[in-house]
Amino acid sequence: MGSTMTATRIDRGSTPTTTIYSEGGDLVFERTFDAPRERVWEAFTDPEIVPRWWGPHGTTTTVAEMDVRPGGKWRYVSSAADRDDVVFYGEYLSITPPEGFEWTFMFDVEGVGPQGGPESHRFEDLGGKTRVISVGHMGSPEMLEGALASGMTKGAIETWDRLEAVLAEG
Repeated sequence: MGSTMTATRIDRGSTPTTTIYSEGGDLVFERTFDAPRERVWEAFTDPEIVPRWWGPHGTTTTVAEMDVRPGGKWRYVSSAADRDDVVFYGEYLSITPPEGFEWTFMFDVEGVGPQGGPESHRFEDLGGKTRVISVGHMGSPEMLEGALASGMTKGAIETWDRLEAVLAEG
């Protein structure tokens, strides 16, 4: 007799605006934005808009490279007064405007090396609003716990708060 294992959904610090949970080695963020899907798509894929919202409060982001096509590279540099610059980088794996995209999301950790993995972003049209579902495929529950220990959920919520403000500008 066979049995199947299913991953348990664990809340990882959801807030009134953002649902955050893990399932196995995946970390999921969901939020509904008061903007049409095409506008949200543009905010994620336009190198002129990304620096206006990407990163937690108190940081600035420079888009060093952003080639939004399968196989295209991306590279963002996050700067803050209280720390060294952090470089995030990867490659676009699939692009389906305005429904979503997949990319590799990587960053280097001193003494450890490159961290990260594939990540998907889906944009669900809710009739003038858009639900964004971001899934980071961390690979294992241990890798996920390490990412959570870095404070990434707080940074992600602040980043999406900044996106909400940019989208509200129109």
